[in-house]
Amino acid sequence: MSANPLGDRRPSELRQRELVDAALHLIATEGITALTTRRLADAVGLSSGAIFRHFPTLDDLLGAVVAQVEVVLDATYPPAALPPMTRLERFIAARAHAVGAQLGILRLVLSEQFLLSLPADGAARLTACVVRTRRFIEQCLRDGQAAGEVRADLAPEALAPIVMGTVSALALVPDRGRRREADARATKDALLLLLSPPAAAPALRRTRTR
Repeated sequence: MSANPLGDRRPSELRQRELVDAALHLIATEGITALTTRRLADAVGLSSGAIFRHFPTLDDLLGAVVAQVEVVLDATYPPAALPPMTRLERFIAARAHAVGAQLGILRLVLSEQFLLSLPADGAARLTACVVRTRRFIEQCLRDGQAAGEVRADLAPEALAPIVMGTVSALALVPDRGRRREADARATKDALLLLLSPPAAAPALRRTRTR
């Protein structure tokens, strides 16, 4: 998209959001190396110089990208008062949907290259998002074990990475309408069978396959 010949007339807050969304899209589709001021400017119809009317420096733009990631991820945590497995299932569905809608978030969280390109504060905040996610999952699993809903022969610390990997897999399921829903449901059901106590797994498997 070429720069707007009439100039940048949109409110700065709107332009900032457009630039952050464009940055996440570039990261998702082309990787962190595509995140340049020229590519961002083209994506939103600005000149390269106009970007700096909205973000004084590239570090400020990257900080805004991290802030958007924090907002999206924080919104996926369900109420703490819910039963542990309900809490975990809702989290999995919400996080997979949110990240699937903005795959740039997944690349940011998983990319060591991006962490190295961030200002120190931004890198620390992004790392904190990952740590909070893991702690939330471990607590759900720990509470589930106490309630007899999660297998107790494996530590929550060992099961949490499997849950996190499943969320990433669900986020990456291609959008093919009902087929996507079926694939996502099968993946989630397989995870729940893995997490269930061995004695409960056969009954749960029968319930899930009806």
